[in-house]
Order: sequence, then C-alpha cells, then structure tokens
Amino acid sequence: MSAVSSRLPVFPWDKLEPYKKTALAHPDGIVDLSVGTPVDPVPALIQEALVAAADSPGYPTVWGTPALRDALTGWCGRRLGAVGFAHENVLPVVGSKELVAWLPTQLGLGPGDAVAYPRLAYPTYEVGARLCGATPVVYDDPVADLDPAAVGLLWLNSPSNPTGKVLPKEELTRIVAWAREHGILVFSDECYLELGWEADPVSVLHPDVNGGSYEGIVAVHSLSKRSNLAGYRAAFVAGDPAVLGELLRIRKHGGMMTAAPVQAATVAALGDDAHVAEQRARYAARRAALRAALEAHGFRIEHSEASLYLWATRDEPCWETVAYLAGKGILVAPGDFYGEAGERFVRVAFTATDERVEAAVKRLG
Repeated sequence: MSAVSSRLPVFPWDKLEPYKKTALAHPDGIVDLSVGTPVDPVPALIQEALVAAADSPGYPTVWGTPALRDALTGWCGRRLGAVGFAHENVLPVVGSKELVAWLPTQLGLGPGDAVAYPRLAYPTYEVGARLCGATPVVYDDPVADLDPAAVGLLWLNSPSNPTGKVLPKEELTRIVAWAREHGILVFSDECYLELGWEADPVSVLHPDVNGGSYEGIVAVHSLSKRSNLAGYRAAFVAGDPAVLGELLRIRKHGGMMTAAPVQAATVAALGDDAHVAEQRARYAARRAALRAALEAHGFRIEHSEASLYLWATRDEPCWETVAYLAGKGILVAPGDFYGEAGERFVRVAFTATDERVEAAVKRLG
C-alpha cells in the first residue's frame, strides 16, 4: 500500500495544540480566534427546510434536484451578475474543501503538471496538487510569474484567505484574458464574496470580467460562511459547462452526492437574503471591535478589506505573536500556515460569539 499521506505536509493545525493548552488555562477561558468556523445559529428557515426533507430514503443525485439547480443558477444571476446561466453551468459539491483537495485529481492532472495558487493561500490548494502528484507553484502575479506552458490549473482566491485582499475587476479581467490566451483552466475560489467590508468583491462570472463567455473559468462558492452552514457541507461550482460536465461524470462514479436534506436547505438559503444581511451585521460589529483593540494594542492590520479575518502583525515572527496572545487566553492562527510570506503575521478570525469577542477586547485593553 502506497502511503499517499507521505506526499502531504504536516497538518498545520496540529502545531497549534500547545498554544491552545496555554490559552485554555486562562482564568476566564479561551477566546478561540484561530479557525473561521461559524458559531451563530443556523437560520430558522434553513433548519425548517432541512427537517421538512428529513424523510429522504432514496439516493440523492450528484447533479442535485432541479429545484437546487434553479436556486444555484438564479443566485448566480442575481448576486454575481452571471448572464444566460442554465443547469449545465452549475454543480453542487460536498463542501468546498473536498472540491479544492480533489479537483486536480478529477481533472486528470499529475506529474509534469503545475497547479498554481497565490503565495499566501489556503493550504488545501497545495494539498490538491500533491495528492495527484502535480507540482505546486506559488505566484504573486500569475501573468508575470508563471510559465503558462506548465500550468494545468490556476487558482484565484478573491477575497483572499488569509489576507482578506480583494482583486479589482480590472485585475481579474487581465488574468482571465491571459489564461484563455494560453489555454489555462481558471478556478476562482470566491467563498468569501458575500463578506466585503472595504471593497466590493467581483466574481469571474461577471460579464465585465469574462466578456460574456464562461469558457475556461469556474467559480467556487460555499454556504458555510454566508449562512452558517459549515456543518451542512453545502457548496457548489459554477461556470464552464464543458468542465462541469466532465466533473459531473467523474463524481457520479465516485458517489460524491450532497445529502438530499442539505440540498433542500441550500434552496432555502439561496432564496433568502435577509439572514445574510443579519449575519453580516454581526460580523461587522465583531470585526470593528477586534480591529480597534488590536490596533490600540500595537498591531498593524494589512489588507483585510473582506473575508472573516484580520491579517495582523507586530513585526515579529508569527509564532512569537501566537505565544504572546495565547498568554492572554487568545488563540490565533500563525501566518506561516498560509505560506512563508506570512511568517510575520497572524490571522485573527472574528467568528467568535459577541461575549468571547468582548472578552478578547478587554484582554487587549
């Protein structure tokens, strides 16, 4: 048996355990700002849709119900500006992390192919490349930095995890045009698109970016953050029907199906904007409180114009910052989890409860 895990880096979160123990020892308990996991309730209308579909004894389909595909295409048009979308332009997936990790394998990439992603990035882009034996390659500017002849898959991520940086529409347009010129497939991870604070994120599905064609481009979206559905594993991809059709055929063989009650819940979630606005307001208040406290404490915040994180530094090695904050009972993620370029930053999530955020603010005061 080949040890596939030997191709992979050490699971980064295991390195944080000693600091978590330190933070847990604080008299008032830990304030865990390390992982961007939702803590607020699943909106009632989504729970109700899930319960109503609980009696689902048969197998769900990989492509999803017609109602789900209608919801996905409708949302892409209403929220992302996609024009002329049909069912062939959408495909549900079992959470976006699964898609990111296994996409290069499902695309048939392997040794000799490069999977490119931002220099500071979600670690699973690298994992996906290593699982299939492809070469992971990082970039600052894909147009300037990459050899187009080698790239089999180009990942974009706007808004960025971890930095919260947003790529302007003009930048997206330039990159998409270059990728098409060289026949490079673009997947754009847009899971934080609903969470723009000081910028208005734009999708690669917008006609101003793609010129009205979806050839060679696919967007990745998740309901984990916008609707508090991380526990539901509800996500989808949208864009080039030729690419999605191939993925659908592969995923049918692999049995990669979204559970039927989750499909029903997704329909309800995408049909309602009110709960998204309410959740944004919660996050905006937590973000403002934490940002002010960190800056008053001597931190500098860079980027962070979108997403669920503050990209913060005290101009010291990130693990020193992690240890310092753990001593105050606050756990954050070290920047080098996301690449060597993050070695003097920490990522601070504002997904804790109001009470825990208030506790962090007091400890930093």
